[in-house]
Amino acid sequence: MAAQCPNGHHSSTDDFCDVCGAPIVAGADPAAAHKPAPTPASSLTLDLKSVPPSAAPLLCPNCGEENLVDALFCETCGYDFTTGQLPAAPVTASAVATPAEWVAEVWIDPDWFAAQEATGTCATSGPPTVIPLLGTRALIGRASKSRDVSPQIDCSADGSVSHRQAELTLDHDRWFIEDLGSTNGTFVGTAGDALPTTPIPPHERRELDDGERIYLGAWCRIIVRRATDDEKAASTTS
Repeated sequence: MAAQCPNGHHSSTDDFCDVCGAPIVAGADPAAAHKPAPTPASSLTLDLKSVPPSAAPLLCPNCGEENLVDALFCETCGYDFTTGQLPAAPVTASAVATPAEWVAEVWIDPDWFAAQEATGTCATSGPPTVIPLLGTRALIGRASKSRDVSPQIDCSADGSVSHRQAELTLDHDRWFIEDLGSTNGTFVGTAGDALPTTPIPPHERRELDDGERIYLGAWCRIIVRRATDDEKAASTTS
């Protein structure tokens, strides 16, 4: 007896159709071979219109970082989105309890102004501005909010000083000065000697000896020295 394959052919063999080669299954419904296969779920078309758009991230007005739309605080800086309160600046115990062992004196030097042949008028000289050096690094320059520059030794009154003029670094009890690629250069000289005429090489640390002075800008002169007892006491309460 001839077998019938799923495609309707009469085959002399009962395992594979000798006409089309389709396998023959005993008791199979020949019409099943002509039924369309069900569409797999993965091929269903996704209706994008039914998917709600994601909410835009919440930008922090303090640091500009992105946060979740329902965030209460900025994960980066701690800004309070509810009250608008800025995060409190951290206060370290060393900054409060440890007195400054060193200070920087910022002087107005008319002789340096005359040697530079700078335009304008030299600022009125008087007592120096004494700045406690609380850390091992101190930036010298002019403050700028737009450039986010807040130097520890602020020489903003001298317009010839660069925003990032130079940096002081402390190694044990030795101070070094490094010019940061300033416009008008950073000079070092000794009290009693002629004013320096050659700037120190930029981006090279130079050790400061006792009695040496730092000259920069149109009239700035800086002296680094050990703090007096009164200055140490004042540095812990300021």
